[in-house]
Amino acid sequence: MAAVQDTSTHHRIVIIGTGFAGIGMAVRLKQAGYDDFVVLERAKDVGGTWRDNTYPGCRCDVPSHLYSFSFAPNPDWSSTFSPQPEIEEYLRDVTDGFAVRPHIRFGHAVQDAHWEDGHWRIHTSQGDLTADLLLSGMGPLAEPSYPKLKGIEDFEGEVFHSAQWNHDLDLSGRKVAVIGTGASAIQFVPAIQPEVEELHLFQRTPPWVMPRPDRKIAAAEKRIYKAFPLVQKAVRAGIYWSRESLVLGFAKLPGIMKQGQKIAERHLAQQIRDPELRAKLTPDFTLGCKRVLISDDYYPAVAQPNVEVVTETIHEVTPTGIVTADGVKHEVDTIIYGTGFRVTDLPVMDMLHGRDGLTLREAWSNGMEAHLGTAVSGFPNFFLLIGPNTGLGHSSMVFMIESQIAYILDAIKTMDAEGIKQVEVRPEVQREFVDGVRSSMRNTIWTRGGCTSWYLDAEGRNTTLWPSFTFRFRRLTSHFDRSQYRTA
Repeated sequence: MAAVQDTSTHHRIVIIGTGFAGIGMAVRLKQAGYDDFVVLERAKDVGGTWRDNTYPGCRCDVPSHLYSFSFAPNPDWSSTFSPQPEIEEYLRDVTDGFAVRPHIRFGHAVQDAHWEDGHWRIHTSQGDLTADLLLSGMGPLAEPSYPKLKGIEDFEGEVFHSAQWNHDLDLSGRKVAVIGTGASAIQFVPAIQPEVEELHLFQRTPPWVMPRPDRKIAAAEKRIYKAFPLVQKAVRAGIYWSRESLVLGFAKLPGIMKQGQKIAERHLAQQIRDPELRAKLTPDFTLGCKRVLISDDYYPAVAQPNVEVVTETIHEVTPTGIVTADGVKHEVDTIIYGTGFRVTDLPVMDMLHGRDGLTLREAWSNGMEAHLGTAVSGFPNFFLLIGPNTGLGHSSMVFMIESQIAYILDAIKTMDAEGIKQVEVRPEVQREFVDGVRSSMRNTIWTRGGCTSWYLDAEGRNTTLWPSFTFRFRRLTSHFDRSQYRTA
């Protein structure tokens, strides 16, 4: 039964998005006794990126027990690395189990938001509303990124992005071009390879691929988790600390990554016997510089006779194929983009207007930045979840999200306790934090590993990842310090 929507136009708190960030924030507000809030969602159901990315083979590359809320463990995961449908269902279950669905306004795409006269005015596809506080749960993996390809508008075949998979299209017998070899492509390529007649994989830079230590979770194990929740909590803690140790290689002692790289090299050598193909699939940068991918079926798939790995640059697209820089025309009738998302060029940068009409893009003209990845100077009563420099290359984003949720909740409680109407992080506080992050980033594998990646912005700054241990981030966000904010 559909929930009755609240039609009020003003709320104490408005949250944007219903992925892990938005749902987690809503649950914690509800548990803290706050009821005057709404969650704006452009789609028809919750789930965020786990609702939108339904491509074949989609699954998480963080262990299931860690990629879930600490307050809502799931004893029924089918495997140690969860498939997309289970994660989407998990978010639905959390939404309903904690009674936050009545607060969600579906079909409300946020078009812009302005700070005016001491509150936020939010314009949506279904009308305007206002709020005292605006919280953004719009993650960075929301807007697909498309390369600029000459002639693509003249292509006569089917074209779609992996994040907008065309499930109505039968790929059987088709000649398919896959552009990109990132985290999505290494999952859907093995899934579609047996179906298609030809698969032309256009690779700009090969990724490092590690073995996937996945296994089915036995029924007896699930029963133990249900009967003894502390056992699952202990398993989660073990996974957390083993993952946390990886920070040493990524951010503290990059030389360690050479040892991990040997595992990836051995994985490649064992699964790709052809020396020429192996050379094409061997990266020229240190493991960890780009996102480390995990798969046991990607290499076997690209080694099949109906797959061609193309390393030449795409020159143009014709009505019936793709021409590469060497003049070779690859006849295809389907193009699938596996080209990721607009991570450092978020749409919210243009739709959000802070004090004096300042847009987030203008505020971030020298790169995305926020105090604790959460508060932006010039934007009163606004908090970001999964903001700049909160991303991870080693562990679960849910841990970071919960840290930010606790910080924002403490800010709201502080405002209530002290009668504060407005909070805005001081520019000098934000600058000190950002300078510290950028200083810490200098010797990480992401900047010294010899690659360019989506972690970096146009100026080569890593404005996406957190360059330290996640427990340090949690400590920094454990308390809202009002002295770091201008208040009114």
